[in-house]
Amino acid sequence: MCAIPAFQLSKGAVDFIDEGVITDLLSEGAPDPAQVREVIAKSLAKQALSVKETALLLRADQPELIEEIFEAARELKKRVYGNRIVLFAPLYIGNKCVNDCSYCGFKRSNVAQVRRTLSPEEIKGQVEALEQKGHKRLILVFGEHQAYDPEFIASCVRTVYETKIGNGSIRRVNINAAPLNQDGYKIVKDSGIGTYQIFHETYHHETYGKIHPANTRKGDYLYRLDGLSRALEAGCDDVGLGVLFGLHDWKFEVLSLVTHALHLQERYNVGPHTISFPRLRPASGVDLDERFLVNDEDFKRVIAVLRLAVPYTGLILTARENAELRRAAMSFGVSQIDAGSRVELGGYTEAGDAQVMEREQFVLGDVRSLDEVMCELMTDGYVPSFCTSCYRLGRTGEHFMEFSIPGFIKEFCTPNALLTLQEYLSDYASPETRAAGEKLIADELALLQDGDIKEKVVKWLADVKEKGKRDLTF
Repeated sequence: MCAIPAFQLSKGAVDFIDEGVITDLLSEGAPDPAQVREVIAKSLAKQALSVKETALLLRADQPELIEEIFEAARELKKRVYGNRIVLFAPLYIGNKCVNDCSYCGFKRSNVAQVRRTLSPEEIKGQVEALEQKGHKRLILVFGEHQAYDPEFIASCVRTVYETKIGNGSIRRVNINAAPLNQDGYKIVKDSGIGTYQIFHETYHHETYGKIHPANTRKGDYLYRLDGLSRALEAGCDDVGLGVLFGLHDWKFEVLSLVTHALHLQERYNVGPHTISFPRLRPASGVDLDERFLVNDEDFKRVIAVLRLAVPYTGLILTARENAELRRAAMSFGVSQIDAGSRVELGGYTEAGDAQVMEREQFVLGDVRSLDEVMCELMTDGYVPSFCTSCYRLGRTGEHFMEFSIPGFIKEFCTPNALLTLQEYLSDYASPETRAAGEKLIADELALLQDGDIKEKVVKWLADVKEKGKRDLTF
């Protein structure tokens, strides 16, 4: 076990969240509809919006303009990502934590929380259970604790990649963990991770200080804000942002997320690979402050405005939300969801059907199986995807931006999505889901333009289904 490293900021670290500017932009009053439409047109041209332009969309409270924003977000999502939805699952490795965040069931003062760190054998058992359901992409979640140093995180990643059962294998491991120093990021990066994800929780300085005690690691605002800058400088070319909506005003948080995305883009020529926007949920040992809770209609606006503001970035809608809300909000710009998720330590083999608050970070809203979620997605016309080819073929960081900003990514994603979907249908699907999937694949093939790509897709789909080939990628 190693000591937690001392704080080391990146060169030129700066607090780029100017609350005065953000507050002024949000207080300017209702915009002219023509201005709103000009901003929408810019976004539909796949150009990232400025903070000022995003604020204009957030101030557009007229029902007819909100609907235009929703429709634009639907259209932009189709243009950039098509109708595919990438699926993943979280795997909680350890919930020891030195922090005392007021909203989190893992906080150190919560004596009711059952503390645990999975052993390598237990990690293997969890991964096998996930693979037997059909998962290919995981995000590993760690508390902030000296036991979870970079070497430990890297070891867990290697264990996941090495664990295979039948046709099952995890092809991409993302990380949600505490900010590291550059040397630590390099160690974790060398284990083969995909995205390193850090949620700032809230960008509002006073609120951040109140809910993250000053005598804790997380109490240092600038160190956390600078965390993804250090990750990029250390070679982690895919990073993810996130806010826990419900801690402060949602419009302020959206503008802050866009500010952070633009800061990374301007400084490193790489924007965030993903943005997450979970809402505050009940948790063991937590008394919820309900002043800033975000209702369903405003939450849909969060998703739509983020899609328009950062057209090239994946938007993650988690199983914190209930199934009905997830289904309704999917079209506004979401590109990734988790499914069949458990947030207890050991939850994929031990927890059964019931959630146990003393063993989890928060309460989930959608506990349906992966197969149920897959079937619903396809019924609604979405293509579920387990594709991991971009990362594994080097289309990451600046290269990913080159492909995704112009929308060329669809040429890779649709074929890869269909191939990974066929793998799932052949290896794991229930009869109902398999029937829905076969119909969807046929419909999607009919939409593909005739040519070399389509011919190759048809051949490879047959190779997967009839010859047992796996992991074919464009």
